[in-house]
Amino acid sequence: MKKLRLRYLGDPVLRKKARRLNKVTPGVRDTIAAMWDLMEKANGVGLAAPQAGLSQRIIVVDTREPGERYALVNPEITWKSEETSPLSEGCLSIPGVEGEVIRPSQIRIRGIDPEGREVEIEANQLLAKVFQHEVDHVNGILFIDHLSEKDMKRVEPDLERFEAPALSK
Repeated sequence: MKKLRLRYLGDPVLRKKARRLNKVTPGVRDTIAAMWDLMEKANGVGLAAPQAGLSQRIIVVDTREPGERYALVNPEITWKSEETSPLSEGCLSIPGVEGEVIRPSQIRIRGIDPEGREVEIEANQLLAKVFQHEVDHVNGILFIDHLSEKDMKRVEPDLERFEAPALSK
């Protein structure tokens, strides 16, 4: 299995819109397996390929609730509820930083599973939030982009440690 490593705030891959994949190949399945391994070692509930340095539209999600473990290629949110709710979010690519993000409470997401089948999933609560967080990643958006001005000011000192030194690694 290929080895992947986490990328942190300051790495340009996190701010690029990832490329769509034409199909699920053995190489894509190997990437998914390596992403599961990386996410689980980091004790996360979700991971997007850009967080592993790959500009590909792949996400893995596991809320640790029964039936809430998914890998999706080319994920796309097709519907969001008008009802929203806050959740304190963090990110494996910005360790030690958390802030309240308000997102739709329910979503519908479509993508391709590791067997190459198109799937559509209706999600609510934590699963919906994790999907939204990971789809943001493949679009070059980070959870800190959704923080209120007050929350952003609070976390700014923590974000400074990711700036210039992170780019030189």
